[in-house]
Amino acid sequence: MDQMTLLYIMAGAVLVSAVALVIQACLLFGMYKATTTLTARVTTLLPKVESLMDTSRSAIEESRQTIAEIRTKSNLILDSGHKQIQQLEALLSDAAARATKQLAFAEAVVEDTLSRVEDTVSLVHKGVLKPIRSITGIAAGVGAAVQYLMRKRPNPERATLDEEMFI
Repeated sequence: MDQMTLLYIMAGAVLVSAVALVIQACLLFGMYKATTTLTARVTTLLPKVESLMDTSRSAIEESRQTIAEIRTKSNLILDSGHKQIQQLEALLSDAAARATKQLAFAEAVVEDTLSRVEDTVSLVHKGVLKPIRSITGIAAGVGAAVQYLMRKRPNPERATLDEEMFI
């Protein structure tokens, strides 16, 4: 290759490099303009964003305080509920124990009453009804004897009539 050709190739490469540098400079200028525009927009939005962040921070802080208060109150309510449940369990246990004791006492009273009634009935049968039955039996025997002795003697016609009725 001769030197002229080499010179033309080098000049072409330099020309391509120069065009690339110009294009690159244009792109950098466009990026500068875009960055400036973006900076202007961000600058106008920055106070609004800072205001929003301040409001958000205060809302978050209030929420934290409210949540802490709610957590504290709910813990107090749960503790109170737990204590009341324990008191209720103690009360129910005491009531169950007392009811069991009263049922046992009532059962003993009923058994004692039934035993006494049974003894009383037995005594009434032995002491009152047995002599009354004896007296009633003696009175019936005396009455039958008196009736037998007091009756009129049947006449033979009547005796025959009575015998015919049974035959």
